[in-house]
Formats: sequence, structure tokens, C-alpha cells
Amino acid sequence: MGRWEPNTRERLARAALELFGERGYEQTTVAEIARRAGLTERTYFRHYADKREVLFGGSEVLQKVFTTAVAEAPPSAAPIDVVAAGLEAVAAVFPEREHSRQRQSVVGSHPELQERELIKLATLCAAVTEALRARGVPDPAAALAAEAGIAVFKIGYERWIAPAEQRELADLLRESLTELKAVTAGSHALPW
Repeated sequence: MGRWEPNTRERLARAALELFGERGYEQTTVAEIARRAGLTERTYFRHYADKREVLFGGSEVLQKVFTTAVAEAPPSAAPIDVVAAGLEAVAAVFPEREHSRQRQSVVGSHPELQERELIKLATLCAAVTEALRARGVPDPAAALAAEAGIAVFKIGYERWIAPAEQRELADLLRESLTELKAVTAGSHALPW
């Protein structure tokens, strides 16, 4: 691949995941990632701030898709239903499952990457909260709805990348949201 070819970010992310799988995250350098992608180290740093960030490069897109869906939801929709619209939009643009499984395997094995993921989720939650406020949802309802949405996303995503899981992300997010609504309504039988 020549350096002039499009999709540089995707090439770097794909090369990084391949190398992390082959050599391990700690043993892989940015120079090796760039070389595998047919690019220079300098090009890598034009697209990603550090080695960790290559695993989180889609977070800006995820945030934009989520907050746009929140902004465009029907004006009469309840805050949790507005968040559900955001979850549906996110599920429609999410990377394919095997890529997500590989990525999560790397992230789950390194505390510094887990911390980065929590920061990215907190940033997403803050953006969703702000988008809800912009719709006129007052606090604490805006913050509660956003936090609930992120919790639903995390649970649905974890289920989606489970080894034997075959259902679509959107279905699992809907199912998780239904469970949350049942729990908060008191209609879910608790085992204790």
C-alpha cells in the first residue's frame, strides 16, 4: 500500500490490532504499527496522539452519532426514549463484531487501556448529558438518562462481544434497555 492511499486511520488501526494480537500490546511499538500499515511514524502521530489512542479512534464518531440522534429525536419523546434513539444510531455504525472482540481483548488485558476506556465513556456520557440539556431536559434528569444510556451501552456491548453471542448489537441494546426499565419500574423480580 502506498502512503497516498485513503483510509489511513483504518489502516493504522487494523495494523495495530494485528500486531497486538501477534506480539502483545506492550511489545508493539508505534514504529512497527506504522511500518505494518505502509506508513511513517510521523503519519501515525498525525492521526493518533499515542499508542493507546489507536484503540479508541472511533470514539469521536460514536459521540457525534449519539448526540446527533439525541438532538434529532422527536420533541415529545421522554429523556430515556431520546437516549434509546442514540443507542439505535450507535448500533447502526458500530464496527463489526470480530474487530470489537479483538479490540476488547487487548483493552481488557491492560489496566491503562481500561482506564482510557472509562475516560472515553465518561466523555461520551457528558456529551449526551449536554445534548439532553440542549433539548430542555433539566438536571438531574439529563444526567440520569445519559448515565443510564451509557450503562445500557456497556451491558449490551459486553453481551454482544461474548464468544457465543450471535444476536445483533441493536437487539442487545434494546433488550438491556427493556431490562433497565423493568428494574426501575419495580416489575423485575429480584432473586433476593
